[in-house]
Amino acid sequence: MSPTRPLHLAVALDGPARYDAEYYAGLARLAEQGALDFVTLGDSFARPGLDALAVLSRVAPTTERIGLVPTVTTTHTEPFHVSTAVATLDWVSRGRAGWQVDVSTTEAEARLFGRRPATPGDALWREAGEVADVAARLWDSWEDDAEIRDISTGRFIDRDKLHRVDFQGGTFSVRGPSIVPRPPQGRPVTVADGTGEPGRDAAARHADVVLVRADAPEQAAALRDDIRRRAEAQGRDPDTLRVLVSLVVDLGESEPGLDSEPRLAGGPHYSGGPVDLAELITQWHAEAAVDGFHLAPIAPHRDLERIVNGTVALLQHRSLFRTFYPGGTLREHLVLARPANQYALSGGTS
Repeated sequence: MSPTRPLHLAVALDGPARYDAEYYAGLARLAEQGALDFVTLGDSFARPGLDALAVLSRVAPTTERIGLVPTVTTTHTEPFHVSTAVATLDWVSRGRAGWQVDVSTTEAEARLFGRRPATPGDALWREAGEVADVAARLWDSWEDDAEIRDISTGRFIDRDKLHRVDFQGGTFSVRGPSIVPRPPQGRPVTVADGTGEPGRDAAARHADVVLVRADAPEQAAALRDDIRRRAEAQGRDPDTLRVLVSLVVDLGESEPGLDSEPRLAGGPHYSGGPVDLAELITQWHAEAAVDGFHLAPIAPHRDLERIVNGTVALLQHRSLFRTFYPGGTLREHLVLARPANQYALSGGTS
């Protein structure tokens, strides 16, 4: 990766559960002031809290440009519903949606649904990959010009431009087509953690953005190279992937440093000030280790302001990060092309 390649920055809005959507909207607007690529909001069946996808759907009309990426658990959920919910987020945000794929591994979570027992991680990630696959097919099941809206003839849809999916997975089947027209981005951005096995294979095959945890540029570069090789082996162009380092940050102005054995889950733990964080990002970017960073502040209400007005402002001053959004969609922020419709290209065959 050339040091002149665009630097991508994202931030997590996670923290103690809050039951006020405006709190998250305010954080997202602050991140938008720094022209960050996207915000993420974590979710799982193992903790209390609001539904992340619903919260970011509420945040969407209060923001204008920043990408919105909720965590969506593919275990115990219906793939058809997942695809329509993420497509809806893309529509209400006018093309700024993504989703972070995750799985549910515990017996306690399985008992919440009562459908099946807990399943080993490798099987869950195979299923997650199938969900990502069928979601893309459902998003493509409407061609871009399928809607006619011809009042004189009473025709709303050109049925020849709707396509059945007929997908058979290991644990589910989906016929399609979707009930939601093709999203503004064609396909919302898929995000996945690629640090460990077996999630890395699913990320390399299906994700647009892959998050990794690393405590040194050399480790990050090795992970990025491995993910790109796996993607290429799957027939993908590795340049269509963006690999970001996930870093837990504490900007409480303690002694600067990177702890490879973090006190918190989620990755290496950085402690220090906004200027020191900018120095770390600058160094890793200069060494061409990754495509950017996904920062997870331990106290978003405190640290996000320091990230935007301190760290990001310094990176912008150094011309390492943009000062405005050149486009309107998350794919444009990430310099990712809008995917062609697989059914239109294949003449409508699945």
